[in-house]
Amino acid sequence: MNIFLAAINAKYIHSNLAVYSLRAYARKYTEETEIAEYTINQPIDEILMDIYTHRPDILCFSCYLWNISYVEQLIREIPKVLPDTKIWLGGPEVSYNAREMLDEYPGLTGIICGEGEETFLELMDYYHSGIETETEEKNKSRCIRSTDTGLSGIRGIVYRTGDGNITETPSRPVLDLSTVPFVYGHIEDFRNRIIYYESSRGCPFSCSYCLSSIDKCLRFRDPELVKKELQFFIDHEVPQVKFVDRTFNCRHDHAMTVWRYIKEHDRGITNFHFEIAADLLNEEQLSLIRSMRPGLIQLEIGIQSANEETIREIRRKMDLDMVEHTVDKVRENRNVHQHLDLIAGLPYEDYDSFAKSFDRVYAMRPDQLQLGFLKVLKGSLMHEKTQEYGLVYQDRPPYEVLSTKWLPYADVIRLKKIEEMVEVYYNSGQFRNTMEHIEKEFPGAFAMFGALADYYEENGLFGLSHSRIARYEILFCFLEKRTEKHKEKLDEYAQWLTLDLYLRDNVRNRPQFLPDNKVSSDEAAAFYKAEEEEHRYLSSYTGYDRRQMRKMTHLERLFGRLILFDYRERNPLSGDAKTYKIKDQERKIENEFS
Repeated sequence: MNIFLAAINAKYIHSNLAVYSLRAYARKYTEETEIAEYTINQPIDEILMDIYTHRPDILCFSCYLWNISYVEQLIREIPKVLPDTKIWLGGPEVSYNAREMLDEYPGLTGIICGEGEETFLELMDYYHSGIETETEEKNKSRCIRSTDTGLSGIRGIVYRTGDGNITETPSRPVLDLSTVPFVYGHIEDFRNRIIYYESSRGCPFSCSYCLSSIDKCLRFRDPELVKKELQFFIDHEVPQVKFVDRTFNCRHDHAMTVWRYIKEHDRGITNFHFEIAADLLNEEQLSLIRSMRPGLIQLEIGIQSANEETIREIRRKMDLDMVEHTVDKVRENRNVHQHLDLIAGLPYEDYDSFAKSFDRVYAMRPDQLQLGFLKVLKGSLMHEKTQEYGLVYQDRPPYEVLSTKWLPYADVIRLKKIEEMVEVYYNSGQFRNTMEHIEKEFPGAFAMFGALADYYEENGLFGLSHSRIARYEILFCFLEKRTEKHKEKLDEYAQWLTLDLYLRDNVRNRPQFLPDNKVSSDEAAAFYKAEEEEHRYLSSYTGYDRRQMRKMTHLERLFGRLILFDYRERNPLSGDAKTYKIKDQERKIENEFS
């Protein structure tokens, strides 16, 4: 039998943990189970043709917000070219509207609802048994394995019977997570891909916008298994492992076990990503985090709103003062990347309220601040309260909010434009110093990004593809307009822009809007001649001559100081070149901008 598990990922670098877990759990069918991973950037016809060439007997799709539109297109066409193929769907995007999906797509055989590992195994047992039907009376009179009773004996599915009716079986008890085999034994198959790893399932919280709140049975993988699997990643020098645990640190001992292990066994290569609740971190955990190698872990923290009424309404438990304290404590050591999230479109949050939320979170100075928009997910409490909140959202995935009782569509559009400015001028990390100084000219960061969005709008700059240098030019023109009566201020901003530009790259073709480099050729030649002889600053450049060092570094005079940019040594969090402030007379090193 030819079993085909298909995943359609958002990007090539992503991998789909679900399909690998299904195959690993049904390991007695491994030889006949094939996995194919596609991306949403591939033409539908290309995916259709590839599936056809494999001619599967059973075809299963893993369904999520980002790929359901593609899956729906495929399951309309596949039955036309593969009429005998049994098509099953699974995943969060079809678990809560399974009957509707079967009604709409007559080519579908059935849908796995909720956790899929045990259900998939029993389905494979069923198809291998050769049993196609079984009467309900027989099921009721006998208590035997699902392979003997047909589909009606498999819990956790909705399926189409032989007479065309749609039948739903009882939900399945939750799985012992430690029984799911490790899926990355052939790690070479995941080269250049992000590795996703699961050490717990379920979520202790009940946030109304999230499907994770539906699964209240929080379970953890055996810690000895977790250690063994983490060591595998470390030994194989996997660049990044993303934990998919919804709130990784909800249990103190579990988080400490994992964090201690990766710190003690770190080989300086692998980065681990965790989604956490910052207000749950205690001093013991903070102390451990501060002691880690820079870049060993990164933390994603969902704040969503600073409006207390909003937080109460969405049933989110969070002490925002504690979050601020924790984020500040983690940031002190400059060794951990912190990613904070906000959601626009939540109940009781209007434009002005969101601006306050934004400014409060921005003041925490995260490495990245994601301004997201509410997704009204089927099965969530938020979906049930559509009328109460005046929620208007897109019919197509990802069902993003268009307006609410508090936030009209015009404000959503404006927030979309501000979101783009945040992505370009903050989250990129390419304008860090400049933006920090521009902010002083505004009542808050939100107003600053709003002014930038207005400038883009007025000059027809949205909707165009801009190079990195063009983004610098646009920002300079924006500043030029704001400081037209204060040339000295513009000169200062130009120097901050120069610093930010050279922190990332040794730009050879100097943009016209930047001031001339005040380091003369003779001065630079003398510096590199001395470096070739003494290596006072570039100690790792032994064996390189002055010409090579000059190509691999950059000298710039900024704010009256001579700055050396070293591109071989970079900040592991920001990617910025290491910089040295060189006192011309004393010839001492000071890490001013690193």
